[in-house]
Amino acid sequence: MQRLPGRVRGRGRHALGAALAGTMLLGTATACGSDDEAGTDEKVVVEITVEGGEITPKGDRVKASTGQPIDLVITSDTAGSLHMHSDPEQEFPYDVGTQTIPISIDRPGVIEVESHDPPQIIVQLEVR
Repeated sequence: MQRLPGRVRGRGRHALGAALAGTMLLGTATACGSDDEAGTDEKVVVEITVEGGEITPKGDRVKASTGQPIDLVITSDTAGSLHMHSDPEQEFPYDVGTQTIPISIDRPGVIEVESHDPPQIIVQLEVR
């Protein structure tokens, strides 16, 4: 896997999609200034950092393809949870430290991943 600048890693173009592994397929994405879509077989990694009450990224929008494997890698100094506004909505609890949540998406749309503490949109996933 090639390391890309910024918060997203993957092979090829920058992109991302989302869904809860093993149950519900949804979408999540983050781009580094590219409107290109990645192929559905390319894994994309979105790094989310929670430190000192601040979360990054802050509302990045990413284009992705349906069915694309995505890893949300959360590194945090406190336990918490992320919410994905999908149908139905999904919640991803996380603990102190680093953990990976594998997701993908099976249908087009824009899905927001957010935190309620602090209240913030972390990433918007635009899936085609």
